Amino acid sequence: MSARPRITLALPKGRLLRPALELLRRMGVRDIPGPESRRLIWEDPDRGLRVLILKPADIPTYVEYGAADLGIVGKDILLEQAPDVYEPLDLGFGLCRLVVAEPRELWERDDPSKWAWVRVATKYPTLTERYFSERGVQVEVIRLDGSIELAPLVGLAERIVDLVASGETLRENGLVEVAEIVRSTARLIVNRAALKTAHGAVSRLLEEMKAEVRG
Repeated sequence: MSARPRITLALPKGRLLRPALELLRRMGVRDIPGPESRRLIWEDPDRGLRVLILKPADIPTYVEYGAADLGIVGKDILLEQAPDVYEPLDLGFGLCRLVVAEPRELWERDDPSKWAWVRVATKYPTLTERYFSERGVQVEVIRLDGSIELAPLVGLAERIVDLVASGETLRENGLVEVAEIVRSTARLIVNRAALKTAHGAVSRLLEEMKAEVRG
């Protein structure tokens, strides 16, 4: 029996990797490494499937430009980057929220309805700018890539916009959630050209994922 046409699926490092690998395992994909593995690329030859492990923020770029035919990525990243990709499926796992947070001592005397100007540290400058602009609040956005919770503790910014799941990290750093911007779950995205050039293989993988999600 011949192998299916090769397609490439990009998976995100971090919190979404384990449930993404478990989804593939339930679909019968073979030779799946553990989530602690350092392998960045592997294959299931019988399916003609190649899998890449990437930084979450890079996945929309890989899919949009065709280096990967499909990818799994959080809705937060899709909203931030707005890539030109097809988004056919909410996978339902990885639920988290993008929130505005500030130090507890500020929160105890703060009134968000009176905000006129704020300085905010975040990994999400586009969503942050949009959120505050829609509310008529001037915002100075400080773009950071990691340890966002440190910004208020060292005086870089009084407030942050960051992704939270349980909120435990905020609490551990003395921060309080002020507002929710958006909720996010993992999504399957597809390169638009691949829908034509590899339609059969892409459609089969998509239908298998749909069946697992619904099941």
